[in-house]
Amino acid sequence: MGRVPGAGLALGAAAAGGAVAVARTGYGPETDGTDAGAAVEFHGPHQAGIATPVQDRLHFAAFDVTTEDRAEFVELLKEWTAAARRMTAGRSVGEGAYGGPGEAPPDDTGEALGLKPSRLTLTVGFGPSLFGKFGLAGLRPEALVDLPKFAGDNLDRDRSGGDLCVQACADDPQVAVHAIRNLARIGFGRVVVRWSQLGFGKTSSTTPDAQTPRNLFGFKDGTRNISGTEKDRPEKFVWVGEKDGPAWMAGGSYLVARRIRMHIETWDRTSLQEQEDIFGRDKGEGAPAGKANGTLLKGVFNFQPDPTVLQVTVWLLYLVPTLALFLAPVGFASGKGKVKVPDEQGSRPSKAPQSPRA
Repeated sequence: MGRVPGAGLALGAAAAGGAVAVARTGYGPETDGTDAGAAVEFHGPHQAGIATPVQDRLHFAAFDVTTEDRAEFVELLKEWTAAARRMTAGRSVGEGAYGGPGEAPPDDTGEALGLKPSRLTLTVGFGPSLFGKFGLAGLRPEALVDLPKFAGDNLDRDRSGGDLCVQACADDPQVAVHAIRNLARIGFGRVVVRWSQLGFGKTSSTTPDAQTPRNLFGFKDGTRNISGTEKDRPEKFVWVGEKDGPAWMAGGSYLVARRIRMHIETWDRTSLQEQEDIFGRDKGEGAPAGKANGTLLKGVFNFQPDPTVLQVTVWLLYLVPTLALFLAPVGFASGKGKVKVPDEQGSRPSKAPQSPRA
């Protein structure tokens, strides 16, 4: 995939205002299973969690690599792979949360005991900064660059960037949190949590038969999304081809993660007409004004009442910074409502967030 202005797209690991590359690594085929308690296969032609039917909950974490020993880092990735394989199948890490030696901490923290797999997927990615370590500079994909500052951004360096990222998605929030907690625990002394974010709500859809979800403004979100069941467009816009970058990226993808501030208090006092003018869409059906439905974005916006330059300008001022994410060539916009996250074990202390990537 070519370099995109305003995005250093790479699916897998990023930051609240960062870009990452997600290697193919033979993990997780897309599955059409939508049973909330089911397991999603970990191994497959692509990493799970990209074209997989969207789950309800998210725990996203960015890590900095603290070890300078390449062998230690490689061993960490192997340990993460083994743990992720077990957790996505609904099993405990290692020897489990109990029954082991009483003198040592158990291998698993235990809060997911008795819970179903909940369609847990663990998607791992590499950030641009990782390629400045371990002699990896020559393997960095050309498209994998840090995002520039966009209009309206108020960036917090402590909640941006990261060498690695892990996206844990599940239909049970405790299953997702358990997965990140245990990966962070396994990495103690070799990686440290840089920042993390909990999310909820389906604000994207990767299955054509699913109803387009709504965002916290009450409008349908994801009408342009590519379906995970399509054959041609994912190959063109989502999966990295053999000629599109380093060999290790073939079959992988790119991710941009942004925290976007939504001023819902102001929005809730805005008239319905102004809300629809800002989005250029009908709030009930999600269709562009003057169109029949909200399935596809076709033609030009036909604002009602009479379109004016002022209305178009207002719409652009409100939405263009956000559209930098949602119209990026990654293809799957997987937005989630956000909630604040308590400090993670092994994380660096940081000041209160100042609306990063607002």
